[in-house]
Amino acid sequence: MTHSVPVHSAHLEHLLIDPCRAASQEWDDAWQPLGLVDLQACAADIRIGCLPPFPLIGLGDPAHPLAPTLDAVVQSPVSVDALVRQVARAPHAAALAAQLLRGLEGLPIERALQFESCCYGLLQGSDEHARWLATRAASPRQAATAGRVVVDRRGAELTVMLDRPLARNAIDRVMRDQLGEAFRVAAADREVRSIKLRARGAVFSMGGDLDEFGTTRDPVTAHLIRSRSLPALAIGARADILDAHVQGACVGAGLEIAAFAARMTASADAWFQLPELSLGLIPGAGGCVSVPRRIGRQRTLLMILSGRRINAQTALRWGLIDAIRDTPREQHGD
Repeated sequence: MTHSVPVHSAHLEHLLIDPCRAASQEWDDAWQPLGLVDLQACAADIRIGCLPPFPLIGLGDPAHPLAPTLDAVVQSPVSVDALVRQVARAPHAAALAAQLLRGLEGLPIERALQFESCCYGLLQGSDEHARWLATRAASPRQAATAGRVVVDRRGAELTVMLDRPLARNAIDRVMRDQLGEAFRVAAADREVRSIKLRARGAVFSMGGDLDEFGTTRDPVTAHLIRSRSLPALAIGARADILDAHVQGACVGAGLEIAAFAARMTASADAWFQLPELSLGLIPGAGGCVSVPRRIGRQRTLLMILSGRRINAQTALRWGLIDAIRDTPREQHGD
C-alpha cells in the first residue's frame, strides 16, 4: 500500500520544488536546506537530469517513476515536518550526506570508506559541529572506565565481543583500536571461517563515545588517523563471514559496524538510530557505506536526516536486519 503525504504546513510550502523547474535543472543561486517534490503533481514521464546541491525529497507515492531518482521519499516512521526541522539545524551536514550517498553507489568498500572519511573530516571543521561541541563542553560529564573488546578464537570461529556494559557499550578509542586489530587478524587468517560480533549487557552499543568527539580538531589529521585505524576497513574484507546479533539500542557507530555483516539479527526490543546530524556530522564509522548496502541510499538518508529511531519490526521490513530473535542463533542450537 502506498500513501500520499499531504503538504499542509506553511513552513513546508516554500521548500516545494516546481517539477518543471526540476526537470529543466534550473537551480538558482538561492541555496536552501532541502527541496520537496510533490509526486502527485509530477507527470509520469518527468525526469530530473541533475540533482541540486541540497537533498531533494519526494512526498507521495514511492512507486512514482520519478521517485527512484530523488534522494529519498518520505515514509513512516519518518514525517516530513520532523525531517525539515532536523535538517534546518544542520543544513550543511544534510547537504553533504545527500551528495555523498549519491556518489558512493557501486564503489568498492575501501574506496567508499575513504570518501566517507573525507566528507566526515570536512564537517569536523564546520560551524555546525563547533556549535555542538560548545554545547557539549558546557554539559557535566561522568567518569567512565575504558572499554575493551574480548576476542575468543575457537577453531575456525572468531567471536568479537563489545565489553563496556556500564557505558552502554559506547565505543571509545581503545575499543575502536581493538576492533580494528581483531578484524585485521581475521582478514589475514584465511583459516577463520566465521566471525560473530556480539555485545555484553542490555545494549549493543550507543555509538561512539561522545566524550572523545573533538579531541582531534584538524580535519586532515583526523582523516589520516581514520585511514589507518577505522575498523570498517578490515571488517569490509571479511564481511562475507560476519554474523552480528544486536540487542537494545544499536546506535551510530555500533549500527554502522554491525551493518557490514552478511547476516544481522536483532532482539525484539532492538532499535536503530543514526543521530550524527544533530552533532553537525554524518556517520563516519562506515555507516554511509554499510547501511545503504542493506536498505538503499534513500532509506539511509531518511535515517540520517531525521535522526529517527526505527524499531526491530521496521528494520526487518526495510532489510536492515535479516531476522528477529531474542538470543543469537548459536544459543538456540540451530
